[in-house]
Formats: sequence, C-alpha cells, structure tokens
Amino acid sequence: MNKGAKPPCCLVTGASRGIGREIALQLAARGARVGVHYRENKAAAESVLSALPGAGHTLFKADMSDPGDVERLWTEAAGCFGRVDAVVNNAAAHREHPPLSTEYREWLDAWDQIIATNLRGPANLSYFAARAMGASGGGRIVNISSRGAFRGEPEAPAYGASKAALNSLSQSLAKALAPHGVLVYCVAPGWVETEMAAEFLAGPRGGEIRAQHPLGRVTRAEEIARTVVFCALDAPAAMTGSVIDVNGASYLRT
Repeated sequence: MNKGAKPPCCLVTGASRGIGREIALQLAARGARVGVHYRENKAAAESVLSALPGAGHTLFKADMSDPGDVERLWTEAAGCFGRVDAVVNNAAAHREHPPLSTEYREWLDAWDQIIATNLRGPANLSYFAARAMGASGGGRIVNISSRGAFRGEPEAPAYGASKAALNSLSQSLAKALAPHGVLVYCVAPGWVETEMAAEFLAGPRGGEIRAQHPLGRVTRAEEIARTVVFCALDAPAAMTGSVIDVNGASYLRT
C-alpha cells in the first residue's frame, strides 16, 4: 500500500476462528481496516478484533444463511466503512450426511443448511458488494471454495455441491462484473490445520488424511490466508475468474 493512501476496507465472513481469523490478521498487518464477521461466538470474534494490528476494525454479527441478515450485514459494513474495497466470503457450514445412512428428514435439513450458508449466503453478499463496488469504481470479491468441489465429498455431498456451485458463481460474477472494475477470485483449499480439522487429524482418519499430502502435512491456515490476501489486495486484474488450488498437491486437476 502506498504511503498516504487511504487504507482499504475489507469484510471477512467467518472471521472468528480458523482460516477467517488468519485472513483478518494478515489483512490488518497489511494496513487494511477489517470487518470481522461472526455468527454466534462473540467472545472469539472479540479476541480476533483485539489481536488485529492497526485501527478502525469492527465486529459484525450475522447469520449468512438468512438473506435478511446478509442485507443488514452489508448495510452496517458499508455504513461503518463508507466504502468496502474487498469482501472475503469465508464463512461455511460442513455436516456429514452420507446418502445410504441418513434419514430423509435429516438429509433435507443438511442440504437446506449447507446450501443456504455456503452458496446463497456468499451469493447474496456478493450481490450487494457488486452493486456498490460497480457504482464506486471497482472492488474485489474473494470466495473460499474447496478441493471437494472437484473430487467429490461422499460423506458430505451437499458440501461438495455447494463449493462446486460457488466456483461457478465466482466465474459467472467475474464475467458479469469485469467491465465495472469488480474482480472476483476463488481459493480452493484441501485439509487445513484449524480447530475444526483438529478432531479429524487427531482421530483414526488422521494418518490417512496426512497420507494424501505429498508435503507430509496438511495446509496451514496462514498459507491459505496469504493467498486470499494476495487476491484481495494484489492479484492482477487478468486473474479475475481464477479458481486457485491451495491443497499441497493432495488433489491435482488439469
């Protein structure tokens, strides 16, 4: 960022822990003002807020599966910052619901929850961001996808489907918004060393999960965050529409 330039304002959803927390920390370290979004855990979000370097950071609470909450989130963030330069759609839900052992009512509930949070939530927030950014000279949207969008998620098919749809949404938005200076990027991690993954990595599947990774370890949250921050602040316009794999060569595609 140039000396004397106004700091960029970035809204990060799901920023109270894991990848979102690290993204918020790295954006703040680059001089950005950060909107720290959370759904329920205010104490964790406040802990992130207090750890951010710099000033002008703010907490925002919203349920990303609720369209009204998403609209309110955008209104509050835009009102607080005046202009939001980058949105990072990181918040997501994951829930196992294998088709051969899940009761129909639970199956329906899983699909409703996961699609609402992982697809409709980012789509709705991107809608508001795109319209405001397009009218004010441009901006950036970064969506967090998953390698599961490409390799399938047999235990959590709604999760894999939601992330595949998020990739397509990102590319559709990139085409629609490029003439208006709004750039859209998508980052697709695999397993990441976070609190959510800890129980799996420490459990009976831990060895099998690590064996998928030629590096001998899963990806670190700070590695995902570095890629996301690059997209939010530095990536060239010619990269708009890209889906960037950051999975330690655990899943390769052409």
